[in-house]
Amino acid sequence: MPERGSAEVGAYIAAAPAAARPALRQLRQIIKDAAPAATETISYRMPYYSHHGRLIYFALMRDWVGLYMLGGAKTRYAKELARYLSGVSTARFPLDKPLPRALIRKIVKLRVAENLARRGRSGAAKT
Repeated sequence: MPERGSAEVGAYIAAAPAAARPALRQLRQIIKDAAPAATETISYRMPYYSHHGRLIYFALMRDWVGLYMLGGAKTRYAKELARYLSGVSTARFPLDKPLPRALIRKIVKLRVAENLARRGRSGAAKT
């Protein structure tokens, strides 16, 4: 039986337009693979992942998917993120283009490492 948060995220994706669902499912899977211990739920009306603190959010907009809470990834992956950055801590991935899977994975793993470091825990994932 899925957890309540997982079911909520599943419902969020199911309620999206059919054309957007594959990208949302893929983004969800990338996050879950990169941070398997993270919990997922809905916060601020968008999927939210937590692992020793706030990890990352994503949301569907009209023609793109936003990834929020980039943390140190903005600096570390500045060159790779340049074409996607919008605002202080938002990456926009157009729905008509493939998701940059490797980049998203690195962002999530870095966020996990940042949260673990902030909590004084070892085992931070290498990116």
